Amino acid sequence: MSESYARNQRENTDINNLHHYKVDIFNMVLDMQLQEFCERFSVSSELLTNMAALSPCCSFSQFDASKLVHLSMSYPNVFTEVERRNLVQQLDFYYDVVKKDARFSKLNGIADLSRVMVETRKHISYYLVYRLVKLALVFPVATAMVERCFSAMKLVKSNLSNRMGDDFLNSALNYVVEKEN
Repeated sequence: MSESYARNQRENTDINNLHHYKVDIFNMVLDMQLQEFCERFSVSSELLTNMAALSPCCSFSQFDASKLVHLSMSYPNVFTEVERRNLVQQLDFYYDVVKKDARFSKLNGIADLSRVMVETRKHISYYLVYRLVKLALVFPVATAMVERCFSAMKLVKSNLSNRMGDDFLNSALNYVVEKEN
């Protein structure tokens, strides 16, 4: 590895093989992986950042109404335009109420927030905020299920079975995804 690196016999460089593999090849692979990560998870990371604005930790220190409204825009089938406008007002009232309520002061996460909202019946008063809380709780499960389905599809849909029909593929995927480990 300490020998001089050269692409061909005539080329003479000051770079040794170890440097070439550690710096040139490693950095190129790392850049490709980072680029793929950013392409694959750009939407997910934005959603997670917006969901963090719901966190009740440290007395709602991360609360940001604009991020939560932006989160509602990510779900156009769940929130209508009128509901989004109402959400802005509801978030203001909600924040003022939960900051003053001692039952909301020492919560550890969104699951605790959901539980306390139901116990205090605030899920009725602030139904749009509660809808956001439910979406934040469902998102990780839904994402994991989609990833699991695509992983199963890679196993089932190989080059040998590339010509299978949709019905058989659906049945095989249901079996692989739903089987108990």
